[in-house]
Amino acid sequence: MLTIENLNLSYGNFQALINVNLTLHSGDIYAIIGPSGCGKSSLLNILAGNVNNYSGTVLLDRQKISYRKKNIGLIAQDYGLLPWKTVHGNIILPLKIKKLNISDFKDKIGYIKERLQLTGLENRYPNQLSGGQKQRVAIAKTFIMELDLLLMDESFSALDAITREQTQELFLDVRNEKKPITLFVTHSIDEAVFLGKKIVILSGVPGSITAIIDNPTYGKSDSRKTTEFLDICTGIRDLIKKEWGTY
Repeated sequence: MLTIENLNLSYGNFQALINVNLTLHSGDIYAIIGPSGCGKSSLLNILAGNVNNYSGTVLLDRQKISYRKKNIGLIAQDYGLLPWKTVHGNIILPLKIKKLNISDFKDKIGYIKERLQLTGLENRYPNQLSGGQKQRVAIAKTFIMELDLLLMDESFSALDAITREQTQELFLDVRNEKKPITLFVTHSIDEAVFLGKKIVILSGVPGSITAIIDNPTYGKSDSRKTTEFLDICTGIRDLIKKEWGTY
């Protein structure tokens, strides 16, 4: 379980987050939507263990967030790939960081590559890949570990519309095999409703939670084609316009 209570974050005199409270249970996947500069990425960095100068409580399985004790994956908008490493080298990097025996993961590496359609691309470098291929490598790199917590920061926004939908579906297929607690940031209402079990709406600066919306279409096949899906998107858009004044 991920527990966030009375979370506040300031950078000098600038307050980025104020009184954020959120609880995610095992298997939950939440989408976060908020205006630019409202602290969305800062929240993910706190959860990733990269930012520590916050006040409040942040616990994963009742323990303080620690990359050393828990497997925490972050999929960033820029893919987070090392340009001097091959596809294979990028995928196995988390194993090397954890100082694990790569040979023990041979079967899983092969399985992940096949599931994400990366077989045959192992010796290419990031600059030799399309945007969709880079994103799949980033997903493979993250899922090579048994994750306790998965964080996503605008992970699909750099992709064209068709590739984006295909990658979202492929991501869900892989993610749902183990179902780590997942929190992802997006500016796309459609993406939030397609991927999120719940949608969290943040205010403007300083960021605080203004609404948490249940998503009854979550997990339904072809949800994007349903009237219910469109109605939820419209409702969220109307709420955001009311909260932010524009969208």
